[in-house]
Amino acid sequence: MSAPDSTEQPLLVVIDPVARRVDGESVRIARDVLCGGAVAKICFPEGPQDVERALARRGRRRPVVIGDDRALLRVVHLLHQRRDLPEVPVSLVPVGALPAVSLARALGVPLGTVAASRAVLDGAERRLDALVDDAGGVVLGGLWIPGPGGLNRTPEAMAAAEPNGSPETGIADVADVTEVAAGEGGVGDHQSWWSPAARTARSALTLLTGPAARHQLPSCTRLRVEADGVLLVDLDEPVARVAVCAVDGQAEVTVHTHSAELPSVARATRVSISGPSFHYRADNVLTGPVRTRTWSVREGAWRLVLPRG
Repeated sequence: MSAPDSTEQPLLVVIDPVARRVDGESVRIARDVLCGGAVAKICFPEGPQDVERALARRGRRRPVVIGDDRALLRVVHLLHQRRDLPEVPVSLVPVGALPAVSLARALGVPLGTVAASRAVLDGAERRLDALVDDAGGVVLGGLWIPGPGGLNRTPEAMAAAEPNGSPETGIADVADVTEVAAGEGGVGDHQSWWSPAARTARSALTLLTGPAARHQLPSCTRLRVEADGVLLVDLDEPVARVAVCAVDGQAEVTVHTHSAELPSVARATRVSISGPSFHYRADNVLTGPVRTRTWSVREGAWRLVLPRG
């Protein structure tokens, strides 16, 4: 359900320095469209401190990020730190090539400069779920942890191994898993897979772990995974891959092991993963090594302005 419209508010346009270097023409076009359609204050930050100051002094202005996924995540993280994230609608005009804007594409933000700028002016807010970890991080699309072998493969190898899916969509195999879980009395069901929130979350996670994530992560064989205190896998069972995303107000965790043909899928409000030092990729950003991390789902945690319809 869309949040109340706030596109009448003045704008705080934060232009990421990387975007200015990578594609100055797209930045100029976005700036012209935004300034032509709304009262806008333009901010040219040189670092995170400048972004933080601009957000602290924004008044009633709603933030608009011109830049890539990392620029969006920086603004979201700062708003989260200030406890303003649930109340402040955020907009994005992506600038950059894939995979730098893969999260933007997965969230439904137009990648075209003019279309994205028009969406900022004429779009509608949508409340989206997020995962918040015990170290203060925010995950918008999803996260995954690979193991050695198993699903820790290149996108080309995944495409060759999946006749009914592809590394870019990944829908066929995940939908099959969801239906199997429902048939066995699990938490998954076919209808929830096609709900808008579920489709957005799984699409985001798939895009962020497919062609956008070409660099292999350091792998971890042994992990302990718990969902609301229920043990899903322990250190004595080798893990091929773990993925977590927010779906319909819950955290959906998928665990692939070498011993099982199909992954186990569970939903919870809190997911904890621990084990030997491991890395994980959240919203296509590498984090680690860590020995333990817990993610809690926040329903309607943030507001993103997207095209109407």
